[in-house]
Amino acid sequence: MVDDLQDHRRREPPFLLGERAMLEGWLAFHRTTLLLKCEGLDDRERKARPVLTSNLSLHGLVRHMAEVERNWFRRTLLDEPGAPPIWYDPAVEDSELVPLDDADWEADLAAWKAECEAADRAAEGRSLDDTGTRRGEPCSLRWIYVHMIEEYARHNGHADLIRELLDGKVGW
Repeated sequence: MVDDLQDHRRREPPFLLGERAMLEGWLAFHRTTLLLKCEGLDDRERKARPVLTSNLSLHGLVRHMAEVERNWFRRTLLDEPGAPPIWYDPAVEDSELVPLDDADWEADLAAWKAECEAADRAAEGRSLDDTGTRRGEPCSLRWIYVHMIEEYARHNGHADLIRELLDGKVGW
């Protein structure tokens, strides 16, 4: 049996909660899960890609999620199509994931945290029915929240596997 990841910073939302609080709670839960999966490792371990056929690393996942936060909350919800990518390079496939040789963990972690905070500010004061624009179509804040929870949950599964391959820790 795998023990659940226990940390005072990570709280599962209560079973009975309003829709907005539920969505915000699950997004916070999954953001914290990704952060916890990266803790207790050195730079080499966070940059490691233990699945040989994949570009995924814990460091790369944090950078990827910073780009995702920016894309959905700034470009889509706030209609800032000119918000520049953080690491995207059209000449390099998966450029937020690789290469990481010169990537600075503290700077990249700070960039991710800043995007999470900017996302929260973008959503603050808006209703779940408020919309931005994605590919010329209206996109509700509700949809963005659900998508972000799904995106983090999927990548946290990757982070679980990566962490297990790195040091054998599962769940915790």
